[in-house]
Amino acid sequence: MVIDAHHHFWNYEPKEYGWIDESMHVLRRDFLPQDLELEIKSSRIDGVVSVQARQCIAETDWLLDLANANGYIKGVVGWLPIAATDFESHLIHRIDQSKLKALRHVVQDEAPGFLDHSGFNNGIRLLKQYDLAYDLLIFEHQLKESIRFVDRHPDQRFVLDHIAKPKIQSNQLDPWQANIRELAKRANVSCKLSGLVTEADLDCWTEAQLTPYLDTVLEAFGPERLMFGSDWPVCMLATSYQEWTQLIRLMIAPLSMDEQDAIMGITASKIYNL
Repeated sequence: MVIDAHHHFWNYEPKEYGWIDESMHVLRRDFLPQDLELEIKSSRIDGVVSVQARQCIAETDWLLDLANANGYIKGVVGWLPIAATDFESHLIHRIDQSKLKALRHVVQDEAPGFLDHSGFNNGIRLLKQYDLAYDLLIFEHQLKESIRFVDRHPDQRFVLDHIAKPKIQSNQLDPWQANIRELAKRANVSCKLSGLVTEADLDCWTEAQLTPYLDTVLEAFGPERLMFGSDWPVCMLATSYQEWTQLIRLMIAPLSMDEQDAIMGITASKIYNL
C-alpha cells in the first residue's frame, strides 16, 4: 500500500491560520477530503495520514471524524494537551478511535528548552502505554534539544517531520547534517521525506539543490526508517502534489524495490500501525 504520511486539511479562516500570510494566496481557501482524493488518485497513492494544523482538541476530533467518513484516510496525527494534568483523560476518551495514530505539538514555534519541560515529558511517557507515535516538528536549530528529548524516551516511537527543516534556500548543510546523523543513531526515530521544497527557494528550487539533503537522511536513517509525505497543501507554495510525488519516486528509483516500497508506504504503515 502506497501511503502519503503527511498532509493537512482545513476550513480556511484567517484568524485560525495566522501563519498563512497574504503572499500565500494559493493556501487561502478550504482544503478538504474531496480535494485530496483527486490528487492521490492521479498520483497512485492508496492512503494518507492526516496531520493537525491547529493546536486545539477540536481539530483532532474533526480530523478523526473526517477519517472515519473517508476510507482512504488511514490515520490521524492529532493534537492534545500533552503537558496538562488531565492529558490522560483526553487520551482515554479518544483511544477507541482506531485512526488516532500519533500526536504532535508545533515545537518549532516554542522557546528554547520546551522539550526539556517535565510536564511535557511526563505526558510523552503515556504515549507508549496507548501505543501512539509522536511527530517531532522542529527547525534544524532545535535538533540538539530534540536529541536530549528522544534520549529520555528510548522506547517511544518518534517521527521527525520535514527532515527537521534544514536551511535549503541558502544551501547550508551544517550543523544540520551532523545533528541529523546523530539523531538517526536512535533506532526509535523515523523521518518523513516531506516539506523540503518549502524550505528551498519557492520559485526556483531544483532537484540538485535537494539532493544533498535527501542523500543525507537516506544514508542516516536508511529506507526502513524513511517515509514519503506530500505536505499538501503547503507544498503548493512551491510545487504540485503530483510533481513532488513523481520527484521522490525518481530520486529513490536507484534503490531496490523493497527499499522503495519501504519509503512509499511500508515504514508509515509500521510506525503508525495503519
